Amino acid sequence: MRALRILREEVSVIACEDTRQTQKLLHHFDIRKPLIAYHEHNEASRSAEIVQILQREDSVALVTDAGTPLVSDPGYRVVAAAVAAGMTVVPIPGASAVLAALAASGLPTNEFRFIGFLPPKTFARKKALEELRAETATLVAYESPHRILDTLADIQEVLGNRPLVLARELTKLHEEFLRGPAEAIREQLQARSSVKGEITLVIGCAAKQGAILGDPLLHDPVLNNPAEAIAQLQSAGVERMEAIKAVAKRLGLPKREVYRLAMAQGSSSPDKHRG
Repeated sequence: MRALRILREEVSVIACEDTRQTQKLLHHFDIRKPLIAYHEHNEASRSAEIVQILQREDSVALVTDAGTPLVSDPGYRVVAAAVAAGMTVVPIPGASAVLAALAASGLPTNEFRFIGFLPPKTFARKKALEELRAETATLVAYESPHRILDTLADIQEVLGNRPLVLARELTKLHEEFLRGPAEAIREQLQARSSVKGEITLVIGCAAKQGAILGDPLLHDPVLNNPAEAIAQLQSAGVERMEAIKAVAKRLGLPKREVYRLAMAQGSSSPDKHRG
C-alpha cells in the first residue's frame, strides 16, 4: 500500500527498467505518471537526467521489472548519482527473490552470501564455484532457465551433493520449490519439455573447517543428523539408497557408516519421515 501511495501521490516521475512492464502495473491501479526508461545501456546518461529532476525539487520513483531495484538489476548508477548530489534516497521494501528463496528454503539463514548470477561460460562458472567451495555461509544465486541444467551439473561436479533448493517464479502464479542434491534436481528438470521462469538457487554451506566427521557440531545443521538429511532428500523425491549415498559423499564417509549413524540417531527406517 505504501508503494502504491507513493507512485500515485508522492512522485512526479517514475523511472523504470522497461516502460512496457511498469505500464501494466500502473494501468492496473489507474496510476498516470510520466515514465523514464533506464537500463544497463543508458543508465549513465539517465542518471544525470534524473538528478536534474530531483534538483528541481521533484521526486522520482525508481522501479524494476521484478524484485528489488539494484539487486542484479540496473539502478546503482542512479542511486549513486543521487547520493553524490546530496539527495535523499528512501528504500521501499518489496519482493526480493534472494530473501524469499532463503526464507522458504529450510537451509541455514544465520549467515548467507548472495553471489548474483554465476558466469555464463562453463570454465568461468566452474572457477567461481571452486572459489566458493570453502564458504561456510549458505549461498544464494540467480540463474537463467536456459543455463540452469549446465549450472546444476557444474554445482554437482564442483560442490558435490550439498543440500540445494531451486526456487522458481517466486511470488508468482507458478511458484515452485525443488529440493535435493543438484543431480536429483537436474534430473527432474530434464524430464520436462522446457524450463521457464526466473530461478533462484539456495546452496547449503560447506562443513566448518576442522569439523570431525560424524560429530554433531558439524557447521551445517541439516547434516548434524544424517537421518534427517536422508529423510529430507527422500521427501524431495530422491530414492533411499541415493539419499544415503548423497549424505555419505557430503560427509566424506562410507555409505555403511552413514547408515549406522542414522540408526544411532534413532532412525532405523528413514522411510518413516517421508512427507
